[in-house]
Parts: sequence; structure tokens; C-alpha cells
Amino acid sequence: MDWQAITISLKLAAITGLLLLPIGFALAYWLAFSESRARKPVEILTMLPLILPPTVLGLYLLMAFSTPLGQDGQTAWWHVIGLEGLAFRFEGLVVASLIANLPFMVQPMVRSLSSIPQSLRETAWTCGLSKWQTLWKVELPLAWPGVVTGLALTAAHTLGEFGVVLMVGGNLPGETRTLSIAIYDRVQAFDLAGANQMAAVLLGISIATLAAILVLSRKQDWLGQRRA
Repeated sequence: MDWQAITISLKLAAITGLLLLPIGFALAYWLAFSESRARKPVEILTMLPLILPPTVLGLYLLMAFSTPLGQDGQTAWWHVIGLEGLAFRFEGLVVASLIANLPFMVQPMVRSLSSIPQSLRETAWTCGLSKWQTLWKVELPLAWPGVVTGLALTAAHTLGEFGVVLMVGGNLPGETRTLSIAIYDRVQAFDLAGANQMAAVLLGISIATLAAILVLSRKQDWLGQRRA
């Protein structure tokens, strides 16, 4: 068992979840309630990592993290904001993971927030609650199944991600070698027993995640029926 790879994977999943939670919730809230014309294009961009092959996404991120110059010979924007040089580093894995996991965090939250009746929000405002108070006292307590589901999906997907991790981080022991990469290494070395042990860990996490999502989905549907 490659405990070092497991540690890196768990660290990456935890950091990704913690950083993406406020970003994802803010975006999900806007997507759920906004009437802006930009809503649909933003939603499409948010969903793009779901259908884009991981190696393609990883390639573009690798190019962004590795290339200091733009096509005109000037310093590229990603170099200006400090992204250049993140290739084959743990920090680069974090940035890549935030982008790749955005739809897994956002979509369950959008579903939960969208299920809150507009009349309930308007009633809260009528009772004197501000939009911020309504968020904390009404919307967030009702949307918590989607929040937890988003966190669970993000963690599970981060632990099992292979294509983006390999393209952006490579395979550096103690730095970017995650559990999924370690499994690939064991298979390449014909150590099927070792690969099977680590694969069983990911399988167990996946089953637990799916079970939790099913329970939370039923809880959300039950709450929706009560509100109706």
C-alpha cells in the first residue's frame, strides 16, 4: 500500500473541497436565482469539465501552467496572475482540481437551491429578513443536502481523478503521485496485488459516496414534499 500517495490524495481532496465550497455555493446561488442573460453561458462553461476529456482539460492546463509567453511574445495573462510554473507541483494539482471538480460541486447545490419555493423566500423578506438573513436562516438549512452531496462528489472525484492529475502533475513521489497514479504504476510493474489493494480503497470510497448521495437525495425529496 502506497501510504504516501494516499496521503497526497486525501490532502488534495480536502483542500479542493474546502476551497471550492464557498466558490461553488456562490456560483450555484447565482445560477439558481439569477435572471441574467449570462446565466446560460455561465452554466454551460461550468458543466464543460463534465464532457471534456480529462486529458484535453489537463493539456490546456499544463500549457497554461508551463508557458510564460503569449503568442505575441508578451507575458501571458496566466503568468501575470502567478499560474505559470505550477506544472508538476502540488499547487498546480490544486488549481487543476478546482477547475475539474467545479460541476460536481455546483450542480447538486443548484438543484437544492432551485427546489426552494420563491414564495418561501418572499415570505421571509416580508417578515423583515434581509437577503443575507434569508440565506442563513431559510435557504441554507433547506439546501444542506445539496451542499453535502457536492462535497461528497467533489471528494470522491478528486480521489479518483487520473487524466488531469497525470497531465498537470506528472508522477513525482511525495509531490504529485496520487492514489490513482500509484495504481497505474503498480499495474505497469505487474504488481496486480498491490494495485488491487489500492483500487479497493477507491472502490470503498465510491460505494460510500453513492450511498450517502442516495440517502441525501431521498432526504431532499422528502423535504420538498413537505414544503409542497
